[in-house]
Amino acid sequence: MTSRHIASALALAAFVVAAASTPARADELQDIQALVKQGNHNQALDRVNGYLASRPKDAQGRFLKGVILTEQNKSGEAIKVFTALTEDYPELPEPYNNLAVLYASQQQYDKSRQALELAIQTHPSYATAHENLGDIYAKMASQAYDRALQLDKSNAAAQTKLSLIKEIFPINSRHQRPSVKTGAIAPITTKPLSVAAAPAAQPAKPITPSPAPAAPAAAPAAKPVEKVMEKPAEKPAEKADKSKQDPTQAILGMVNSWAHAWSNKSVGEYLAHYAPDFKTPKGEPRAEWEKFRKERIHAPKKIQVSVSNAKVTLKDETHASVTFRQHYKADTLNSATTKTLVLVKSGDKWLIQQERVGA
Repeated sequence: MTSRHIASALALAAFVVAAASTPARADELQDIQALVKQGNHNQALDRVNGYLASRPKDAQGRFLKGVILTEQNKSGEAIKVFTALTEDYPELPEPYNNLAVLYASQQQYDKSRQALELAIQTHPSYATAHENLGDIYAKMASQAYDRALQLDKSNAAAQTKLSLIKEIFPINSRHQRPSVKTGAIAPITTKPLSVAAAPAAQPAKPITPSPAPAAPAAAPAAKPVEKVMEKPAEKPAEKADKSKQDPTQAILGMVNSWAHAWSNKSVGEYLAHYAPDFKTPKGEPRAEWEKFRKERIHAPKKIQVSVSNAKVTLKDETHASVTFRQHYKADTLNSATTKTLVLVKSGDKWLIQQERVGA
């Protein structure tokens, strides 16, 4: 079978520059992005190198440099940039996904698979990585079926399976250069990537549930979670009152406490917010998941987690969910994602039974 070339479709038109700490930084990145869209890759590379000269750890600038190098077909240099990003910011899924696309373009499918699995482990609801992983498995399967037919040409089952894969993925020329434009037709459908935008750090304020809008109006400014100060031990009467507390407020208090523990890198307190039957992202053992989370929390020097626009949905007296906008800041990194926590009530406490990225 003729080897199919997997394209690296890093769609620059949809690349979103994350909010920088100053307007000048954001403007500079946007200007560089405009140069890339215009095809002025050499000038864009010079500008981003100048930008990074004074900000060598800036995640957005480094990500953009990797995209520019990919546009210039400098895959080796782009791989180095994205690899370094995964080492410095392991919580971001996009660099892993870009690495996977670059490895796939070099027919290093096993490395591509590993990178995509890491992207999914970081963000289980990252649909692009799931789709690309499926395509990689299909490509690896086609190679295996092709090899089976070389060893046994009468193998009808392998021929049928290979034909099905060929129907799904058109065969491109072995020597065709990968396209990096939006809408490029390739066996692997790589969607636009971006470093998630997040607002600059603001004074912490408590979260409140999102009110139902009475009429179209401008969305209120996001309010991050206030870091909750530790409270003295509750008296018996206070505990009785707590059991009668509005469940919505109790849930928001739990989310507040969870973000506070994460921000303070208090691993024990953070893990105590998870139910004994918590569904780990990949179905891995609880101990393995906890070890992974401890490593992720201890890796950055500083972490700041804030929550805004929280919306609580009560299913019954002991089951609920809360969806909110999570803002994560570590060292020079700002990122934002929508997260949903599935909750279960145990005694007078609400615990996390499952967490998903996305609504």
